[in-house]
Amino acid sequence: MANKTEASNSGQSQSNNHPQLRIVLIGGRELNGIGSGKSSAGNIILGQNVFNTSIRTAQSEARQQEVFGRQITVVDTPGWWWFFPRENTPKLDQIEIQSSVHLCPPGPNVFLLVIPVGLNFSTLTIPSLKKHLELFNTDVFSHTIVLFTVVAPVSDKRIESNIKANATLKWILHQCGDRKHVLNISNRDDRDQVKLLIEKMETVVGQNRGRPFSVDVSHENALREEIKLLEERASQRKDKAQKQRQKLRALIEGGKALPQHLKLVIIGAQYAARSSTGNTILGKNAFEVNKNGNKTMRCQINQGFFQEKQLTVVDSPGWFYNHTLQTTSEMDKLEIEKSVHLCPPGPHAILLVIVLATAINQSYKRAVSRHMMLFREEIWKHTIVVFTRGDWLGVKTVEERIESEEGLQWLVNKCGNRYHVLNNMDKSNKTQVKELIEKIEEMWVGSEDPYYEVDLNRAEQIEAEKEAGDKMAIRLKRINERKSRVLKEVYGGAPRQPVTDIRIVLVGPKCSGKSMAGNIILFKEMFDLAFDTTRLREMCEDQSNYTTPLKHEGNFDGVKVSVVETPGWFSDQTPPDWIREQLLHGVSMCSPGPHVFLLVVPISSSFTKEDLKALVKVLKPLSERVWRYCMVLFTWGDWLSDLPVENYIVREGKELQKLLEKCGNRYHVLSPYRFGDPVPVKELFQKIIGIVKRNDQHFTTDVKQRKFQLLPWLAKEHILTEEEWKKRENELMEQVMKALTEEPEEGSVPSVRVAESMDDTKFPYMSGDVASEYGSISEFRNQQAHDRVAEWLRNRMKRSEASSGIVSDCASSTHETLDEGLQVEVPFPVNSLFTKMKTPLRMSVNTANVLRRNSF
Repeated sequence: MANKTEASNSGQSQSNNHPQLRIVLIGGRELNGIGSGKSSAGNIILGQNVFNTSIRTAQSEARQQEVFGRQITVVDTPGWWWFFPRENTPKLDQIEIQSSVHLCPPGPNVFLLVIPVGLNFSTLTIPSLKKHLELFNTDVFSHTIVLFTVVAPVSDKRIESNIKANATLKWILHQCGDRKHVLNISNRDDRDQVKLLIEKMETVVGQNRGRPFSVDVSHENALREEIKLLEERASQRKDKAQKQRQKLRALIEGGKALPQHLKLVIIGAQYAARSSTGNTILGKNAFEVNKNGNKTMRCQINQGFFQEKQLTVVDSPGWFYNHTLQTTSEMDKLEIEKSVHLCPPGPHAILLVIVLATAINQSYKRAVSRHMMLFREEIWKHTIVVFTRGDWLGVKTVEERIESEEGLQWLVNKCGNRYHVLNNMDKSNKTQVKELIEKIEEMWVGSEDPYYEVDLNRAEQIEAEKEAGDKMAIRLKRINERKSRVLKEVYGGAPRQPVTDIRIVLVGPKCSGKSMAGNIILFKEMFDLAFDTTRLREMCEDQSNYTTPLKHEGNFDGVKVSVVETPGWFSDQTPPDWIREQLLHGVSMCSPGPHVFLLVVPISSSFTKEDLKALVKVLKPLSERVWRYCMVLFTWGDWLSDLPVENYIVREGKELQKLLEKCGNRYHVLSPYRFGDPVPVKELFQKIIGIVKRNDQHFTTDVKQRKFQLLPWLAKEHILTEEEWKKRENELMEQVMKALTEEPEEGSVPSVRVAESMDDTKFPYMSGDVASEYGSISEFRNQQAHDRVAEWLRNRMKRSEASSGIVSDCASSTHETLDEGLQVEVPFPVNSLFTKMKTPLRMSVNTANVLRRNSF
């Protein structure tokens, strides 16, 4: 259980005559490279290095010291993930947090809620904090001071500015009676800051009339009993595993020959350190680990030796940690299934990677069990659970962790009680690899089948599907680039009305990436991020609390960009009627009307028939005209790695392709890992300006009925309304686009540019690879990127002649030239194209452009 060891200098009095002060340090874990500083704060307060700051705090520990004539006890506790619900915090950590108040009887006088300065809190922090503080079974805020930790001097003005800019911080401080203190944890010599903190804590004691935080003795006894039972079950599991290993090892020592070449396949969820596990086993950087935010998109195979034994290791793509099999994209499912076919006749072992940095709750367990259904049931007989982030255990045993969570018990039992712990941060520890190889050999000896046998016919089918999909993706990309060039030629002139601002409406289901997209576009974290639908379901029992569109604005050197995020819906449910009402409200917030509706589709998920129906239903009140102003915005672009987005479009099938067709095949890719990069935002603005040019106006529900007369050589005295004229023009362009699609392919295949990778998100870093990989982007870099886009927009918006080379309605997020003077030549005979259409031959592309300009 928790450690009650007290630390004090020899010879110092421990007399009860000294005033006592009992403190419990609580708070979240490091995020985006920013550590919480709980242990460091405890050392600063006590003036001694009594808490180990080089490792994770895995259990609550109490230390005592005389400070300024007071007997002070400080209890350090494990942290939780700031943005995750309590069910994601391992049960062992929850028990240790609960135990902390029993280490300083009769109870703590003060809780210090440790928050590092610079951590950008979202509203998701509030329910997470509430749930974790409920572990103490009574009100904690009345005994709490917010302790802001810094590693360099910071002014009070900056602290107040941070608080003022963050509604969540303001809420937390309000709950704590606006009690706060700033502690420089890198300056131990400054004892005045400690003295002032003690004075503030004594004020809290006085406000509570000297009464400590209430501690329930019966609760302490219940925790002790729970720990005792866990330890007993853990001991039984360990004994069972050891006896099982001894029996199999005896067969090996009896002379049974072992395979000299082991074939291993690594599978598991994203962020579980699959690639790092492969590198640790092979003893080299065989697989790229989160390079530029890229995930493992394709199966990769590499070889090496360990103590003269040849190893073949296959790394596979991961699934989103709580996705069901139905919500995983077709592209990912095919690659995961392919992994076992890369080492025929089959792998000797499947290494199911499970990260110890988060609880294996029901949603995580369900995701694992469903994705294992991509293989035959026999796969479990050849599977070993490999736990990564072994440093997370601290002084606890892996058996205690297994017995504390039903999900882990189920997984380990399903694998025949085979499990192993790896610490990928400790590359020099060869013993952990040696023991893993031994366990694989023992499993091989005890198995009726020497390996998991694959179906060679299925392997050929998978390869054929991939090859066909890749060819279709290349063709789709070429067609869309061809369409883009024609659209530039047709709509390359200046917009009829000068564009002085850009108004955007984001539409999509919950957790699709709308908020992330808004922040990327504005170069500032203004929208709160959410990525866990399970969590949102708990938060949104009363969905009426989440019905209001949000609007934020940015100024790009005189060009105002407005982004409205509309409420989302759960993707596995029909959108409620109030969603449509709030969409109309969001449109009204973009007066006189939005220039574009960005329909947000996350690449990390599948796009189903229900998803298409939901978007059509939500947009229906805006009439069919709205589709002229729609563009599909693909988020979570890091999921593509080095693949073009067209691969995702092709493999997801007809539902996504129908959506793109309704949007005129306009789409774009954004990635949070490229937050602060001006290029993707420039390209998005290019495409939005193209929509403005093509429509010659913003979207409005008030359709103008101005009338226009066709030129005499086209019709006699026939009067068209503006809407009819626009409809004819759109029909013409649809025929042009269709003809381009049917145009025969050229003999040579141009090189394929790939969509860039992306996202900087609020995911806590769990894999144990490189601590800085999820680091936040500096404000200076964001400002530089903002200024580059501002300059680009100013040059394009305020010239009398707009660019003829900036419209890119169809193409994905490729790096096309941004020069305004670019003249593009249509790459095929215009006459041959128009012979495929009902429109008279004399209506060439240039004629359409002139005709359109003369009409307004």
